[in-house]
Amino acid sequence: MKDPANPSAAASVNLAELLARVDNDRELLCDLLSIFKDEFPGHIKSLEDAVDRKDAAEVAGVSHTLKGMLSNLAVPKAASSAARLEHLARAGETASFREVFASFEQDVHGLLLEMESYMVEARP
Repeated sequence: MKDPANPSAAASVNLAELLARVDNDRELLCDLLSIFKDEFPGHIKSLEDAVDRKDAAEVAGVSHTLKGMLSNLAVPKAASSAARLEHLARAGETASFREVFASFEQDVHGLLLEMESYMVEARP
């Protein structure tokens, strides 16, 4: 598996923390990553659409969901970006949505591939 201490990818997962959260249960890890893989693209699309519409309530809701997902899967940088979007939305600062969303996209770039590699290696 990828070295958890190597922050080379923007979306880098803290693998040691993630494995600790699942008590090193590789089957559970695969299940969680599979659910994430299925749900994540839809949430990103919903967030992008809400950003385009400058829909603060929707941006707040979807970014909150993403913040939780990413935090639970030990992806701190991307979780922090989602939190920034949520904060802007709750403050009604819609003018900054596009810029912060672009930063969030950079932070999650490669995340699905990274998760997929963990699923392959963790399968029993």
